[in-house]
Amino acid sequence: METYHVKSAPITPYVMLFVFCFTASISASCLTFFIPNMTLMAVLITTIITGSTAVIVIRYICDSKYLFTLTFMHCQYHSRYGGWSTPWYNISQLGKAEINHQGWQQPLPWIGIKLNDYDDFIKNISPRLAARIIIEQRILLVMAIKNSDVDNYTIEDVLFDDEPYQTPNGYVFKGLRAMLAHRMKYNREFLGFDFFISEDTLDRPINDFIGLLRRYKAAAIR
Repeated sequence: METYHVKSAPITPYVMLFVFCFTASISASCLTFFIPNMTLMAVLITTIITGSTAVIVIRYICDSKYLFTLTFMHCQYHSRYGGWSTPWYNISQLGKAEINHQGWQQPLPWIGIKLNDYDDFIKNISPRLAARIIIEQRILLVMAIKNSDVDNYTIEDVLFDDEPYQTPNGYVFKGLRAMLAHRMKYNREFLGFDFFISEDTLDRPINDFIGLLRRYKAAAIR
């Protein structure tokens, strides 16, 4: 299959209009308060320039960027915190995350990914993104533990487990990477997946994106 780039959603005209109006109104208020002798024309020109500059800055910051790159060999995630990449053959399962709540499976707005092997994924992930995953996805694990019947773990011990982690292949992770490896292990135990992708980062409905990933995985060269 051809290489496919998934981009972030572009900023909408309504957001740009709001940014312009909000910034322009704040600018006009400050000018009339701090410089009362300023002419009306000067105030209008200054507020228009200020509002336009704010829109340009917001568009630059929020401009569509690649979030995922899908090829016939691998899936890669990009972010300002770094990225991760894994070949399709290392992904054993893709699906929508769920938690068991009072006997009912409650779907969550996250895609779960289960790996066959942790080694390369954890070795190659950027430390900043590893920390981001640990922080942002902890709520999923907390909800899963609170709704489980397992009582031999405390939430604090699970969330802050940073003991050295040895993989089945004998590789030992320490520090932040060990913490990520433990988190993935607990995620698998309580949620069935190792890590997750938030629906907020997708360019389409979550089920459609899962279908896209599965098509690439099915067509991957092994």
